[in-house]
Amino acid sequence: MIIKPPARMAIDHQAVLNEAASRISRSRTISHAGRRNFLRRSLTLGGIAMLTGCALVDEASVDTALSRISRINDDVQGWLFDPNRLAPTYPESMITRPFPFNAYYGEDQVREVEESSFRLEVTGMVADKRKWALSELRAMPQIDQVTRHICVEGWSAIGKWGGVPFGSFLRQVGADLSARYVGFKCTDDYYTSIDMATAVHPQTVLALTYDGQPLPLKYGFPMKLRMPTKLGYKNPKHIQAIFVTNTYPGGYWEDQGYNWFGGS
Repeated sequence: MIIKPPARMAIDHQAVLNEAASRISRSRTISHAGRRNFLRRSLTLGGIAMLTGCALVDEASVDTALSRISRINDDVQGWLFDPNRLAPTYPESMITRPFPFNAYYGEDQVREVEESSFRLEVTGMVADKRKWALSELRAMPQIDQVTRHICVEGWSAIGKWGGVPFGSFLRQVGADLSARYVGFKCTDDYYTSIDMATAVHPQTVLALTYDGQPLPLKYGFPMKLRMPTKLGYKNPKHIQAIFVTNTYPGGYWEDQGYNWFGGS
């Protein structure tokens, strides 16, 4: 049955939207099955059922409602994101040692990458589509930053990453900065995408080093995108291709129900 509000009840749709976004944002660390149960409890509010246009009668309809509200949450986070606000930085004495390994596979399954033959592919809405050797990227102006990595699983760690400011790289290749998305494909078959405002944020770094040394394989060699304004799963490692697009690219975890914006 479709859940309807009581007759003559006035619905404040903006308040409903804000409440839905807040609830979904708080639920990002809940498992997929747990999120379904969370949503069922949340969707006893008739206004949310109206907001999604879904009849909450089975698992498929709950998942559809979850996806629609997650998209609303993405929009709300995008509106709230301040491209000029910086994430906290820390002294090197606070670096977590050893920094945790984290991936959707075990550390013994990390794939080797041959440095001499590696080339970074850049495609999509960019003027310069040539491939980049690591030596060329290392020759560009670099920055270092000590920031906190926040994992959706509930832990965090502080690390030091260095590399090319990603906004500078995008400008170097003539990227269309009015495009909506920047996507990433990785050598370990991982993939994700981010919004352009985060891509050009001053703390978003195409990281080539960790703790002053060439980026170790377990931390993402040949390069990773380091964004202290995003949760860990939005920070791709082992990047082999970057593309700029207006077509929604999704992501490895995002296509399985994780929030796309993924702000920390």
